Amino acid sequence: MMRAWLLPMLFVLCGSAVGAAQIVNGDIAAAAVLLLVFLALAGVNSPLIFPKSIGAQEAQRRSAVDGRPVVFWRPGCTYCMRLRLRLGRSARRAYWVNIWRDPAGAAAVRAVNDGNETVPTVVVAGRPHTNPDPGWVREQLSRSV
Repeated sequence: MMRAWLLPMLFVLCGSAVGAAQIVNGDIAAAAVLLLVFLALAGVNSPLIFPKSIGAQEAQRRSAVDGRPVVFWRPGCTYCMRLRLRLGRSARRAYWVNIWRDPAGAAAVRAVNDGNETVPTVVVAGRPHTNPDPGWVREQLSRSV
């Protein structure tokens, strides 16, 4: 759990240090702007922007029933953020598995990516797709409804 929040906490700490340095230099406006930028970076890199993660086995069971894609991801991954943001509201229809919280999910990703934890890995109808185009994933989500 702590590992998922490491990058956001570093952004907050760095933003605080940079903001404090700007305040010491007498530039309060720059301090406020920089702090807001670092807070935004922390928010985007936090697990909060992703739908609630479930375990890999539960996600695969549910996907077998309703055909929805399973997305394996990890916090701090720019490609995962890109996928999540480009999917918009439709991202909630997929099953999201945080591989840093679920060892079975990490093992499933390694099994299909030559031993690497390459994410996002999207599984549709039992077939894995590593770092797929967000438009394609959106199309798969619309088919599964």
